Amino acid sequence: MGVLNLTPDSFSDGGQHLHRDAALAHAEAMVAAGADIIDIGGESTRPGASTVSEGEEIDRVLPVIEALSSRLSCLLSIDTSKPAVMRAAVAAGAGMVNDVRALQGEGALDVACGLGVPVCLMHMQGDPARMQWAPAYEDVVAEVTAFLLGRVAACEAAGMSRDLLLIDPGFGFGKGLGHNLELLRALPELAALGLPLLVGLSRKAMIGALTGKPVGERLHGSVALAVYAALQGAAVIRVHDVGPTVEALRVIAAVQGRGW
Repeated sequence: MGVLNLTPDSFSDGGQHLHRDAALAHAEAMVAAGADIIDIGGESTRPGASTVSEGEEIDRVLPVIEALSSRLSCLLSIDTSKPAVMRAAVAAGAGMVNDVRALQGEGALDVACGLGVPVCLMHMQGDPARMQWAPAYEDVVAEVTAFLLGRVAACEAAGMSRDLLLIDPGFGFGKGLGHNLELLRALPELAALGLPLLVGLSRKAMIGALTGKPVGERLHGSVALAVYAALQGAAVIRVHDVGPTVEALRVIAAVQGRGW
């Protein structure tokens, strides 16, 4: 899953793809490099991020989704928590919803059920504006697992097929370095829950904490964690640097004697 941020303030690439032509070129380049899914977001969810209105978010993502749906054959995902954005994006050609709030927003669950597309449910403690102030858990793996299973149950109770659901432990979303490492070690447990596991670790602060590298120099750490996550059962790897990640995964797949 290649990341396409149509925002001025995302932590890694804010402002780089605001213009439609730049966004389209970047999406096409990611697909050429091996991306199966393009995840399109019009609101930053980095720590400390401010919210944007539904109208502004729709204005950012809709022209790009409409253009990409006619140019690319890959799956387009809309990274949003807003029901109106979900509805507009799917009508424009998106085939998946990636919600950092796990459909907890007002009306989000009903709308997502009606759309009939795959949905990724992510765990986040708090909200983007305050989630990294002082994240605390008694048992991060148990609490994240219970939350995700609870949201899956809520979706099924609302009429959504389990076959349409993915789960994401939400690395860096209301978690300190120790919490993130515990969740990484528990990826096999999360994968064993029987739902496709989506993992987003690319360029995140935990890599900076481990390597001392700024955001723009976290490629090696990002690829290392992507490979580790895949080996531990992750089904979807969300990344900024598609080409290097795909190359690394292809090499590992060849060593394991399977195709990519």
